Amino acid sequence: MEQGTAEREPRARAWAPAHAGSAVPQQPGRRSAVPRQAPRPQRHSVRGQVLAALREALVGGELAPGEVYSAPVLAERYGVSATPVREAMQQLAGEGAVEVVPNRGFRVCERSSRDLAELAEVRAMLEVPAVIRLAGTLEPERWEELRPLAEAGVSAAAHGDRAGYAEADRAFHRGLISLTGNHRLTQVTDELLRATHWPAGGARLRRAELLAGAAEHTALLDALIAQEYAVAERIAREHLSVARHAR
Repeated sequence: MEQGTAEREPRARAWAPAHAGSAVPQQPGRRSAVPRQAPRPQRHSVRGQVLAALREALVGGELAPGEVYSAPVLAERYGVSATPVREAMQQLAGEGAVEVVPNRGFRVCERSSRDLAELAEVRAMLEVPAVIRLAGTLEPERWEELRPLAEAGVSAAAHGDRAGYAEADRAFHRGLISLTGNHRLTQVTDELLRATHWPAGGARLRRAELLAGAAEHTALLDALIAQEYAVAERIAREHLSVARHAR
């Protein structure tokens, strides 16, 4: 506790803004300079950076399912105080990625094959009908706007970058569903997709599986642009199939 407090206090002093109403002493014969207000680093921005780093560690398997991690140890790893780590971990606990272990820290949740299959089933119920409804209403140019997101997934998969693929996968599906204009649907499907990328029992997708998923993004766009809607529906269903996610 004493060490964590000692680390936080210098940061607090360094980040504390000058009071707007404080007087600036004037020197004879000189005009008083108007104090320039420096940017104010926000604590929530540090927490956001830590949260992003923790998400990447979860997806990449650096934080292993079933293991318990303390906030001070993670804080030392990321070079921050324990407070933003605890806040980020509390948010991950609310999302079901970790669970609080009193007086010890946070345990990374283990996902069973059944958990992943259920997530895939719910996603298919939401995403496939949404794509089908969109299929006959959008111009090919709108689908083509998603091409860079699909290509980012292919690139990450080719390099075996699981965290990069997970982010590209989320970006592609978020972009796809956002075309419906339904913000709540976009939020819900994004949360479901994030949960599917957390390792199940330490299992990690192989590069071939990453490449297969990325290739389906490209194939789906090709089918939608060509107005081959039956093909697009088949690809979407296979992409979200329960069998694939029940690994």
